[in-house]
Amino acid sequence: MNLINRMRSYLLEEEFAVNILKNKVNIINYINIDHFDINKVVIRHSEGFLKIMGKNLVVSKLLGDEVLITGDIQNIELG
Repeated sequence: MNLINRMRSYLLEEEFAVNILKNKVNIINYINIDHFDINKVVIRHSEGFLKIMGKNLVVSKLLGDEVLITGDIQNIELG
């Protein structure tokens, strides 16, 4: 399994990334979802936090290393 993990690490991008689309925020390689409600989502990543604020926020896709937040996104803070 160690060989597989090293190959995966080499082939796949493992850096934190945020893609902002219309009414969507796609987050890749996050550590944890620290807070979630319909008005605010706080995501922890390797260098800090990402705070998404808006209305009717929903987790549309949740994978081990990727999350898609949809809704009326009003503000995104990176810290």
